[in-house]
Amino acid sequence: MACDVVQNAVRFGTLDPRKMEDVTSSVLRDGCFVNPWDTWREPSFGTGLKFMFTRSESRLPSKQELDQILPVLTPDFSAPPNSGIKVTWLGHASLLVQFDGVSILTDPIFSSFCGPASLVGYKRYRPAPCTVQELPKIHAVVISNSHYDNLDLPTVEQLNNRFGRNLRWFVPLGMKDWFTKTGVEDVIELDWWQENNIPSHSEVTFAFTPAQYWSMRNYIDRNKSLWGSWSIIGPYHSFFFAGDTGYCKAFKDIGRRYGPFDLAAIPIGAYKPRALLSPQHVDPPEAVQIHSDIQARQSVGIHWGTFQLGKEGYLAPLEDLKIALDKVRLTDQDFFTLKHGETRLLAEEEDQRGE
Repeated sequence: MACDVVQNAVRFGTLDPRKMEDVTSSVLRDGCFVNPWDTWREPSFGTGLKFMFTRSESRLPSKQELDQILPVLTPDFSAPPNSGIKVTWLGHASLLVQFDGVSILTDPIFSSFCGPASLVGYKRYRPAPCTVQELPKIHAVVISNSHYDNLDLPTVEQLNNRFGRNLRWFVPLGMKDWFTKTGVEDVIELDWWQENNIPSHSEVTFAFTPAQYWSMRNYIDRNKSLWGSWSIIGPYHSFFFAGDTGYCKAFKDIGRRYGPFDLAAIPIGAYKPRALLSPQHVDPPEAVQIHSDIQARQSVGIHWGTFQLGKEGYLAPLEDLKIALDKVRLTDQDFFTLKHGETRLLAEEEDQRGE
């Protein structure tokens, strides 16, 4: 394989990677990370109370109806594709993404609830489509923040028991100690714009990029660890994982530095009431804006259909996403959703290896 083919296959953005002054760095103030954008408002105790007493727009139907409306498929796992990007939705923000020889999990959660305990967490209303034991070989896991729906201790322990030191974990700055105490041996923590890779696949770059959010697992660690998104660049394809985020100007920076992306995973759920949740959770129109900002060729909607974290109806993310796409003349091929356990192969025709 000619070296120039490999170099031309990755289409990096126009931002000089050496010019860190051109992007927004993380900010640590008095031992806590803070969002550097004026679009951020810090959640307060009062905000939490208002949210608790806000009525939900709809109730979940029976399990029989859910099985028809939001079916859970049995995933058909296999090795990373020879060409293109293969993506499987495992529910909420959990994806299996496979390309350029690697298999990557995003914010994996296979538990029946998210929270410190079942009585103080959110119950899963659509089951996980598989177990950890049924997964194929995983090379890396990326974590976006420390919240319980993004960082699930039982899932971390199960993955670690199965794969051990053969699995590399990429986590935000300030979270390495948590993983080490859990028994994870291979964990890399990164600040915004820092990069690393997997030793066996050094040609695939994992870059930790910004998001507008916050972190907390208990009452004493609020914002002690960073949060963010992930830009993963291989020799032939690229993938962006937004994690949890409100809308901010950082996504244009990400697009200039690492775009265009072949595939992006962008949250579309848990966005109402907007007066309370807009700083930390994008709604479908903002998700479509992120799709544009980062120069994604295709995007998949995540962070919906699994836990009732917002007050919108459980199908509202799908309905509002269609409205948002229509307004900018995009289709469900540009920005799509998957059934639980569904797999889709993308960008196969754009592979430049000439096989």
